[in-house]
Amino acid sequence: MVSTITATVPSRVERLAGSGIEHIPKEYIRPEEERKSIGGDIFKEEKTDGGPQVPTVDLKGINSEDLEEREKSREELRKAAVDWGVMHLVNHGIPEELTRRVKAAGEGFFAQPIEEKEKYANDQATGNVQGYGSKLANNASGQLEWQDYFFHCIFPEDKTDLSIWPKTPSDYIAATREYAKELRALTTKVLAVLSVGLGLEEGRLEKEVGGMEELLLQMKINYYPKCPEPELALGVEAHTDVSALTFILHNMVPGLQLFYGGKWVTAKCVPNSIIMHVGDTVEILSNGKYKSILHRGVVNREKVRVSWAVFCEPHKDKILLQPLPETVSEADPPRFPPRTFAQHIKHKLFRQSEEADTPKPDE
Repeated sequence: MVSTITATVPSRVERLAGSGIEHIPKEYIRPEEERKSIGGDIFKEEKTDGGPQVPTVDLKGINSEDLEEREKSREELRKAAVDWGVMHLVNHGIPEELTRRVKAAGEGFFAQPIEEKEKYANDQATGNVQGYGSKLANNASGQLEWQDYFFHCIFPEDKTDLSIWPKTPSDYIAATREYAKELRALTTKVLAVLSVGLGLEEGRLEKEVGGMEELLLQMKINYYPKCPEPELALGVEAHTDVSALTFILHNMVPGLQLFYGGKWVTAKCVPNSIIMHVGDTVEILSNGKYKSILHRGVVNREKVRVSWAVFCEPHKDKILLQPLPETVSEADPPRFPPRTFAQHIKHKLFRQSEEADTPKPDE
């Protein structure tokens, strides 16, 4: 039994990073063309004030009774979704104490010995993607990412499987469940603003992505160990999110980069903020009026980086993703063909295996 498990479990990056290696295995080395854009010092890049900066959106007035304050807050959110498709949300309404607990629980899980974490290992070969894992070489180049992770559904509660949630730390389940409810409420607020920004009624986008019953919240805790050659590797390769929205917490170690204006921009670490991405799903429904931005995660040799990404995803087969009729006109015809969420994911995987990794400004 033990030998079977060992054979199906990929090597953990944490174990590799802790082995004392000075050079990373070739499977983790990015193509030469891609390496030209990977700097060696993300801490220096994060402190640079020149060039474009990821917008910070203050949600304090998003539902204010003061009309002027409410419209100002909503316009900031809409504009960031149009221009960037990613933003730092501040005054988002989720208690700082709760986000601190969520971070402590995730870090506590990854602080355990690898042998303990392996008890929660997933088995991607059989389609069991929830649990503890590492990236398998399933892309065309056969490359690996410098990260381990823990992935599971966190909302709605009736679609979660508590048997695979970490039992240690003891607060993991309680903190994560409470955070999921808070994030789901925030999702409703954001989708309402984005709906109105398209000239639709407030509840339209939420209805289109499945509503309270069908929209899934999937959490992926990404663990990026220190890397001896960060200029050669990536924690997460360049991609856009397939979700409707993605919300990200992190441990204040920089690493997120966005492809904006034809170059890679490093996101600042903004205290008490949640990073929010517009995903492909909302981009498609809006006929490209809201942007799903290309982004990636870089690593460093000094500090472990941890991030908590929650992907808000529609049902794989029940909903047909296509531009809403109100977003289409003779001057702006549909930019995306009708596909289910599952078909969209398959299409993206096929394209990634066929195309070069080098990002282009119009991707």
